[in-house]
Amino acid sequence: MKRTRRERLKGLSFNKMIPNILTLLALCAGLTAIRYGLQERWEHAGLALVVAAILDGLDGRVARILKGASKFGAELDSLSDFLCFGVTPGLLLYLWAMNDTGRFGWVLVLLFSVCCALRLARFNTGLEEPTMPPWAYNFFSGVPAPAAAGLVLLPMWLSFQFGDDYLRRPEVVSVFLVVVAGLMVSRIPTFAFKKFKVPHGWILPTMLFVGLFAASLVSAPWLTISASVLVYMILIPFSMRSYRTLSRKAEELKQKTETVEETETGA
Repeated sequence: MKRTRRERLKGLSFNKMIPNILTLLALCAGLTAIRYGLQERWEHAGLALVVAAILDGLDGRVARILKGASKFGAELDSLSDFLCFGVTPGLLLYLWAMNDTGRFGWVLVLLFSVCCALRLARFNTGLEEPTMPPWAYNFFSGVPAPAAAGLVLLPMWLSFQFGDDYLRRPEVVSVFLVVVAGLMVSRIPTFAFKKFKVPHGWILPTMLFVGLFAASLVSAPWLTISASVLVYMILIPFSMRSYRTLSRKAEELKQKTETVEETETGA
């Protein structure tokens, strides 16, 4: 009895709580973006969503560094992702440009949210599948939810820099909602950047680039965010090509191995 009581009183290390705290902060940022959208403070809403994306990118990495990953944290992260990147972007776009389209605009918002939910559910169940080849862990199947939020909000990002005379038109926003929703549930391989390693000779240039990126983010935030989203769009065909190349090489290596084994067995 004493041993059980001591184990219950032992508690949980605060370091292992940090990833979940970051996830909750991201959730709060996503909800705050909705609040700013209802007040038509669009730039504040966009900034809150950017903060949510940054926190979402940190929580998983911090969890791995601090060894605080847990099933509870994974479920909490998925729920936060759905609200921040599945509900909030569509709702912001509806309030920003689709409010006068009535049911049609709302159907597209629902489509985007449903596709995000399906994409997250597929990702969560895919984590438990051991059939994925080792080389495929550097790729996502479809566009991940945070990247999809950035892509679908591209008209809004650009309007902050260049004006909204054309970009705020419902037909433009509708195309983005439909296309990005399809990309989320597609099987298109996209770079995950989870196990990306910087070569030794590129460490200093990479740090310099990060510094320049941070400076441009402060001086011209919306132009920098828009450029980052466009770069991600450009990388999608390269990720597809890289995936096909690795798949072909893996298949060739497998065939060579089988041939060698058959030769040795026959000998």
